[in-house]
Amino acid sequence: MKKIQKGSIKKIEKIALDTFALEINSNVSEAHAGQFISILCPPKTLRRPFSIKGFKDGIVEVFFKLKGEGTNYIKSLKVGDSIDFMGPLGQGFKIQNKKSLLVGAGIGIAPMLFLKDELNNANIENFLISGFKAWDEAITGSDKTVTGGSVIDFLPEIIEKFKPEVIYSCGPEIVLKLVDKTAKKYNLEAQIAMEKVFACQVGVCRGCVIKILKDGKVQNATICHDGPVFDSRVVVWE
Repeated sequence: MKKIQKGSIKKIEKIALDTFALEINSNVSEAHAGQFISILCPPKTLRRPFSIKGFKDGIVEVFFKLKGEGTNYIKSLKVGDSIDFMGPLGQGFKIQNKKSLLVGAGIGIAPMLFLKDELNNANIENFLISGFKAWDEAITGSDKTVTGGSVIDFLPEIIEKFKPEVIYSCGPEIVLKLVDKTAKKYNLEAQIAMEKVFACQVGVCRGCVIKILKDGKVQNATICHDGPVFDSRVVVWE
């Protein structure tokens, strides 16, 4: 579903330092963890992408951090106000019936919380660890929360104890690189949701191109259309 939609604000709530949860009443019929919506933030014409944190009965939830004019516009909206968005967009996580380790860093916790809900609904055992720069930036909902340190430092111990069969992750590129490295060390599959600012949101402008391995060759892929979720083993890191 890529058409422009008109929704209305159901709820805006502060959940951490400069971080808010936004709920939108919409006509969306289906959404999955790893997908995103793209919100119009006037007077700018370029839309802002936000990972979906939750979806139920047409209500789409996202998290956003105050960073500039666009997110401050969203924060200024009131319950009942109209909001213009596209989505859900992109390729989400491919859920498997395997013991799952979820790794979220910063605002990348949003799709991890959605994925945790989907895994729980499917009765798939899972463990979510999240990391934040400081305690006042931490968002609740994880099985383990790390503040002021690297979430990666805790992965070996968790892997040894929890014995996951697959890893899912979202966060800054440096975290995803290290998740990929850790997964390879333990011979585990890892699916990663990559973060980047998109322009067109649908793979046309080619502004979010990365290199991936496909059929033994290095090829271009767009995060917004071919991703944002990729098998970490195919990503060619810069």
